[in-house]
Amino acid sequence: MNSEFYRNIVIATDGSENTQRAISYGIEIAKLSGAIVHAIYVVDTSSFSSIPMSTEGGWEAMYEILKKEGKKAVSAVKDQGEAAGVEVREVVLEGHPTNEIIEFSETNNVDLIVMGTLGKTGIDRFLLGSVAEKVVRSSKVPVMVVRSG
Repeated sequence: MNSEFYRNIVIATDGSENTQRAISYGIEIAKLSGAIVHAIYVVDTSSFSSIPMSTEGGWEAMYEILKKEGKKAVSAVKDQGEAAGVEVREVVLEGHPTNEIIEFSETNNVDLIVMGTLGKTGIDRFLLGSVAEKVVRSSKVPVMVVRSG
């Protein structure tokens, strides 16, 4: 069954176990609708400026580690999608996660963004500043937020 409603779905992942349920939901929706999944990982370069690196090459080493993590995370989504018969395109971006997810989605005709969240409330949420919450507030594209566990 192909749907005109969902043709392109973004699944945002950070590679953690917390995003696993969101990945499963996103792949299932893609399978049911015949959509293409864009698995996105954002290397958060906005946090680099707040951490002093004393050693030469420290930034580059940190960047490479995060980029490698990102490739592994989107590859895991691709593997899961292929097992379900869903086409998955791997996308590793860099910048501020909220901005990059929204910009990619709005410029690539995305019909749905699927993201995971820890479901934190109160002071935890206030201090951490949820990427999912910021995407929900700012995106013109519909967002599905899936709580882990």
